[in-house]
Amino acid sequence: MKQRPQLSFWQIWNMAFGFLGIQFGWGLQMGNMSAIYEFLGASPDEIPLLWLAAPMTGLIVQPIVGYMSDKTWHPTFGRRKPYFLIGAILASVTLVFMPHASAIWMAAGMLWVLDASINISMEPTRAFIADILPKEQLSRGYTMQSFFIGLGAVLASLMPWLLLNYFGFEKTAPNGGIPAYVKVSFLVGGISFLLAMLYTIFTTKEYPPEYYETEDKEEEKGYFEGLSHAFSNMPTSFKQLAPVQFFTWMGLFLMWFYLTTTICKHVFGATDPQSPLYADGLAWANLCFGFYSVVTFIFALIMPKIAEITGYTKLHFLCLLAGGTGLLSISMVSSQYGMILPMTGVGIAWASIVSMPYAIIAKDIPPKQMGIYMGLFNMFIVIPEIIAALGFGWVMKNILGNNELSAVMLGGCLLIIAGILVLFVKEK
Repeated sequence: MKQRPQLSFWQIWNMAFGFLGIQFGWGLQMGNMSAIYEFLGASPDEIPLLWLAAPMTGLIVQPIVGYMSDKTWHPTFGRRKPYFLIGAILASVTLVFMPHASAIWMAAGMLWVLDASINISMEPTRAFIADILPKEQLSRGYTMQSFFIGLGAVLASLMPWLLLNYFGFEKTAPNGGIPAYVKVSFLVGGISFLLAMLYTIFTTKEYPPEYYETEDKEEEKGYFEGLSHAFSNMPTSFKQLAPVQFFTWMGLFLMWFYLTTTICKHVFGATDPQSPLYADGLAWANLCFGFYSVVTFIFALIMPKIAEITGYTKLHFLCLLAGGTGLLSISMVSSQYGMILPMTGVGIAWASIVSMPYAIIAKDIPPKQMGIYMGLFNMFIVIPEIIAALGFGWVMKNILGNNELSAVMLGGCLLIIAGILVLFVKEK
């Protein structure tokens, strides 16, 4: 295996830039999908099952794409970039058509396509960083991804607010359904997704296969055999992070289910999804997603220095604690501007969630199998999401009384539990 050269700041910038487009797409989905379902007539207890597409496509698509990208080499596009391109084209087209759905089942079906497409692009980007950077620059690579994750989410979150306040779009659709400002936001997101991924594709060069060959040549394995081998030989860091990831992503999923509608109803007092007040709440909820994303990419700039002092696990603990406390504090918010402090905590947590676990495990993964191991690690994310999607509707209806705020606060408790568990992870 050849030693990879260290890269400059701008080279790392270029290779991570594609995540700007990925997060633009994710940001629109996270900030608006629950509202889209409500526009089309869904009740709060139906929302979790309608989000099932996200974890299911991750569970199926990411390990397969990771395995395939490990085995791919194209003389022009390289190892991971063919998947960047295919996923970006499919996701961009789906983003354009998503808000034109006229029924709940249509929106849910397009969400399946959108999530599968984003996963095709996103999974190889994690392995892409580990492929190209030497180990001493891994934390810089993943924190640069965090920076673009935050920036992309900010741009996505600003779109509805800008269209309502500066471009004169109507707050409601003439005959009900999904308003025009939501449709135009998704159109801009689709174009941005494709352009950002093309920038990374054309500005970054991948290393040829011999960079990942080891002296001990392993026998080629089929997908299921390779996945079974990876599962049987999971590094210790995988096993220790499994419960951390479980509670982290369960809590995040509850936030994504209900934060938007919580702000519309709890903070703005809107009861009718077709009312102008609901539109104001939805626009502000998107701004809240954007604000915590601003916090994310600012905090990502200083995370490497803090990690040098505290270590990865202690830093991750502090960040998860900040996020959990932030979600719990929403119960005390009585005005839209009061959301600033809770979203600051969430932004700090998100910066760490999308970088620190990957920095911890990257040193334990065989370079030639980076894709399939990253796909395997993703299962620790999607399994709790599937559990939440399948089972939380019942909890929402029978225990929480369809109270969105209670669901968000429960998500905060789960993040705090994850933070406590990360203290038991031993890092190298």
